[in-house]
Amino acid sequence: MSRATETPPEDGSLLLDDQLCFALYAASRAVTARYRPLLDELGLTYPQYLVMLVLWEQDSISVRDLGTALQLESSTLSPLLKRLEAGGLLSRERRPDDERSVAIRLTDAGARLRDRATTVPLAIGDAMGLTPEQDALAKQLLRLITANVAEN
Repeated sequence: MSRATETPPEDGSLLLDDQLCFALYAASRAVTARYRPLLDELGLTYPQYLVMLVLWEQDSISVRDLGTALQLESSTLSPLLKRLEAGGLLSRERRPDDERSVAIRLTDAGARLRDRATTVPLAIGDAMGLTPEQDALAKQLLRLITANVAEN
């Protein structure tokens, strides 16, 4: 019998299965992999899908506010926006009231893509196999972890 099955985890354990970070990492990779074929049908990568989710919720948003919503730096966000703009899904325009600020807006094609994307959350929800209560609890715990770690 291995040590992992003989004793409960202790503080400072270096066993892989005792690491919350590894559980988060493995879950993230598995979920992102499950998204891939669904998003391929939409012509989107996972990060591009996240941008589109924000835009489907709020059609006009500044690059700064989009970065805040996605917790991404401008240097990471800019290439995503350029690719989505080249694909005809969004437009970027300087705000007339503030030349330093760029507004992101959906194009008609970007807005139409929303209808095709509605199957994605349903398919992912089915793949996860969680009850509505488990889904809500998982989101609550992950948001708490994010907030706690970001504070430190």
